[in-house]
Amino acid sequence: MTNNIFEKIKKINEYGQEYWSARDLYKLLGYTEYGKFLPAIERAKEACKNSGQLVADHFADVSEMIKIATGTEKEALRQVANFNLSRYACYLIAQNGDPRKEEIALAQTYFAIQTRKQEIHELQVEDGKRVYLRDEMKEHNRELAKAAKEAGVINYANFQDFGYIGLYGGLRQKDIHARKRLKKSQAILDHMGSEELAANLFRATQAQAKLKRENILGQDKANKAHHDVGKKVRQTIKELGGTMPEQLPTPESIKESKKRLKIVAKKSLPDVMQ
Repeated sequence: MTNNIFEKIKKINEYGQEYWSARDLYKLLGYTEYGKFLPAIERAKEACKNSGQLVADHFADVSEMIKIATGTEKEALRQVANFNLSRYACYLIAQNGDPRKEEIALAQTYFAIQTRKQEIHELQVEDGKRVYLRDEMKEHNRELAKAAKEAGVINYANFQDFGYIGLYGGLRQKDIHARKRLKKSQAILDHMGSEELAANLFRATQAQAKLKRENILGQDKANKAHHDVGKKVRQTIKELGGTMPEQLPTPESIKESKKRLKIVAKKSLPDVMQ
């Protein structure tokens, strides 16, 4: 059995996401009956939960119709339970399967390697988004500062705090800094993931636009405008079912993302340019 056989039974849903059918997978893992495969799935689900992942994101309960023999020339259909599994779920199942089966050992190696490749790819994507959005924040913070100055803002730090208070449910910049457990020299924007940076970028661009559009003048009015924008962005995140920014994880410094991207870029250069 080659590794490619796992790719051959892989399926793609309507959203372009890959998944494996548990009823396809159990046969490749050396199980003769689906029922005997279910304990491995349950152990894998428990491992998924213990790792802090949402089980439903990796083990989707589904049902499907299968053909069954009736003893006659006519075929009948029967509804059976199934799971649509993510690559990570397949990895956990292999790790929690019967180690005496050769197929399990092969699957453990295959899904461990593929899962790691996927993790690296996702990290590269996140690094790219973080670096791009952080650079955008620098530019738009400059534009926001300019607009605030034109609006008569004297205490810019206070003005910024009002935007954060609106977006972070009452937290000021120093509160966010403390919540992220950062050192005094570390900037909060350098320790935000792409999702959090995107929320702040939207806050900054819309605050700048509001100051100009409504011709707002005076520190107090500008503070209120920034607070209102931040609060509206927060409300939008809530309505969409998103995670509040203060509850998002705090990643390592953006410097580490830049380092990894440089390494990837260097490896991608043609040999003649090395």
